[in-house]
Amino acid sequence: MNAKSTSPLTTPGLAAVEAGRLLWWTGLYGARYVLSGAGRRDDNQQAAARLLRGYLLRMGPLYVKAGQVLGTQTGLLSKDATDEFRDFFSGLAPMSRADLADTLREELRAPVGELFAEFDWQPVAVGSVAQVHKARLVTGEEVALKVVKRGVPERLKASAAVLSGLLGAAHALVPAVRKLDGPALFAELRPFVTGQCDMRAEAKRQLAVRENFTSHPFLRVPRVYEEYSTDRVLVMEFMAGVSGEHVEQLGDERRPELARRLQDAFDTMAYFHGLFHVDPHPGNIMFRANGEIIMIDFGLVGELNEEDKWGLASFYFACTRQEWSFAVTRFTNTFVSDRGTLDAHWAVYARDLEGILEHHFSAQTDRWSTMSFFDDASNLLSRYGARPTTRFTLLSLAFLTGEGFITVVDPEIDIWANARRFNDKYSPYMNDELQAEFDEKIGSMSPKSMAAKNNPERALIAPTHLDRYVMPSQFPMIIEEAKGSKIRDIDGNEYIDLSCGYGPHILGYAPEVAVEAIQQAAAKGGVNAMGNQSELQLAEVIADAFDPLSNVVLCNSGTEAVQVALRIARAHTRRDRVAKFEGHYHGFSDQGTVSSWFVFSGGKYDPAPINSAGGQKAVTEGTVLLQYGHPSAFETIARHAHELAAVIVEPMPGATLSYDTAFLTQLRETCTRHGIVLIFDEVVTGFRVHFGGAQHLAGVQPDLTALGKIIGGGLPCGAVAGRPEFMETGRTTGDPFRDVDERAFVGGTMSGNSITTAAGHAVLEYLGAHQEIYTDLDNNTRRLIGDMKSAADELGIACKVKGSHSMFNIAFDYASPKLVRDKIAGTNIKASLALCYYMRQYGIYFPELHGMFLNAAHSTADLDHIADAFAKCIGEMEEHGLFLA
Repeated sequence: MNAKSTSPLTTPGLAAVEAGRLLWWTGLYGARYVLSGAGRRDDNQQAAARLLRGYLLRMGPLYVKAGQVLGTQTGLLSKDATDEFRDFFSGLAPMSRADLADTLREELRAPVGELFAEFDWQPVAVGSVAQVHKARLVTGEEVALKVVKRGVPERLKASAAVLSGLLGAAHALVPAVRKLDGPALFAELRPFVTGQCDMRAEAKRQLAVRENFTSHPFLRVPRVYEEYSTDRVLVMEFMAGVSGEHVEQLGDERRPELARRLQDAFDTMAYFHGLFHVDPHPGNIMFRANGEIIMIDFGLVGELNEEDKWGLASFYFACTRQEWSFAVTRFTNTFVSDRGTLDAHWAVYARDLEGILEHHFSAQTDRWSTMSFFDDASNLLSRYGARPTTRFTLLSLAFLTGEGFITVVDPEIDIWANARRFNDKYSPYMNDELQAEFDEKIGSMSPKSMAAKNNPERALIAPTHLDRYVMPSQFPMIIEEAKGSKIRDIDGNEYIDLSCGYGPHILGYAPEVAVEAIQQAAAKGGVNAMGNQSELQLAEVIADAFDPLSNVVLCNSGTEAVQVALRIARAHTRRDRVAKFEGHYHGFSDQGTVSSWFVFSGGKYDPAPINSAGGQKAVTEGTVLLQYGHPSAFETIARHAHELAAVIVEPMPGATLSYDTAFLTQLRETCTRHGIVLIFDEVVTGFRVHFGGAQHLAGVQPDLTALGKIIGGGLPCGAVAGRPEFMETGRTTGDPFRDVDERAFVGGTMSGNSITTAAGHAVLEYLGAHQEIYTDLDNNTRRLIGDMKSAADELGIACKVKGSHSMFNIAFDYASPKLVRDKIAGTNIKASLALCYYMRQYGIYFPELHGMFLNAAHSTADLDHIADAFAKCIGEMEEHGLFLA
């Protein structure tokens, strides 16, 4: 590669030239505008647009971007006026053949003739920053080369410097302008403007967007050939399609669907991926006859972090429910970086913002414009000297261009109705239409259960069912009796159950061995806080299943088991901090709910701890957060090794139902190397996936294992099993002073009570003697998953059914995300929720928005009925429009 040529002028020198250019052309075109009389004729937008077009072209690439935005604003300008800017999208003047040849010679690792079997020197598209050429690699693939035009990087920097100076002068000299804080805002936007010429950075952005849309039903992003790309040349897969500039070629009958899909793609990028196209003008979008949309040019890409996405979603959610006070707070907290004086005038500010929200989200939805709302909100903020975040500004620009183009594709589109449909699809609440349908079908089946739910004088608050946290159940059931694989509610409806009480009932409900053990233990008198025989027996069975040398501490739940394990780890290591994995749930303790599946924060591979209301701030902030299956976890552990007492992990996470043997092996080695206690949370997987746990499947042994659910035989129970050198910390030394200094107190009044341990011992003894149950459960799970997948595939429905070893989950999603945060973000929650209620009509209980379990009582007839009902339900759901792509 040859040395790159540089401009003989320095940036200050170029800035001086740009300043002169700005003064000259502004004066000249200003005079032309006045003399032409265009400003005095309301009907002559085209004449004014023609003058502005000439001015922007003279001023260069930074200003051409404004013309590209104007070219999409058919709602603001006449068609003749917007047509003046049509060639700004991809029909601008290219650089000379000589400049192109020089650029390729300097940038590419070999001559054009050696890298490409064919190369078209005539560009297929020319934008403000770069031009695109078609070529064919010597290996046969058709590619597109995006080549930065010579001199453009220098001009962008110079123009940015001049604009920055002008904003600074205006800020200093004009008090009315000062409150807008233009210099600070532009300083934040400047890297985005000048960074458009970095093709390596653009390649990374394009790769990230492409990965986000892998397997998407209609959105395509070209593959990047990184090995051929350089600082000024981006080589990518060539994709053919109809340019958005020629949308009229698509035919009127196709355009409404394509416009709706395009809006869905934009909303998906903003709400779920947090990586959105800031410049979605017609030149950057192509369409195919089969309904596919191709997105290109990722020079300008905005990014929303997890807090932004959560805030944006919660803001729009409040708006759709017309909860204006919540919407005001969420908007302000999410998208205002400098609050100015608005807090001092909150009541007036909130009233005015509520008025803006009600106007746009309620009164004027038939003429919806996101940009119009953003403009009104920004003007309100400026009155208080408040300033929106850079991310809000970029999002505003993206929606301004994107919605403008959408209305070009389909002038009749109802943007707000489509946005509501999109919001409904991913909301844990049913929309009014679906709610009404199920009120009639499901509510009428369960009048007594619904009466209990809606009783305003009900004493019980039940966060797991009647009042379920975050993911509310619209139609909870009050169960009268449960036996085997069936449950019967107080209204007399019988269902095949796939919740298994969220895991404990592996033998089905009321198995004979457990019932007999409970009856006999109760008849003898329930013993607690004193020793009993079944307590000793249960501990022995647990120890033998994991390691005959293990010790066991009993407690009353999986949450308690985690707390006990962590306390032992802290006492053993004399360190305080704990590392856990994002999206892993370890019970409802302050530590256990940190960054569980409720809410996330921070970067994907640098996650930050966050908790729900009431979680102790010190515990939350003191937690070190990791990503399961990613090497960044080991770097983070090493960095905090001196202060970490323990790393706790679900070896087979409930959100993904798969385990990573290589990752767990390295995690084991890392914790051993740094003297950190490794804890496996097997509350769910313990004695469910294997007679022991997921650690037996993975072949990785932790220091401590937290257990629960199945070990209680259907009653509340928890346990910690581990190697003696760690578990000794829970045993007395016989010296009260040493105990306080060296030992962890892990006792509980009801821990190891005789009734619970009798039930647990009976069930584990039965499982140990009939371990073929695990093979049968795994086979049944795989068979049911296969039947469900086949049904979905036959209908062409994007449905992921994953699991094994008696556990599975269903997600209506085209993607296969690796991280829990991404898995939750992109799932069609509306369809998942609806499926549960559709299945109820066929006598099957799916727990809403939760993983599902099989047990040993599920018969072949049960499985057949479940599979048949699933096929019928998704067929009905498709007919009712729940999978509209």
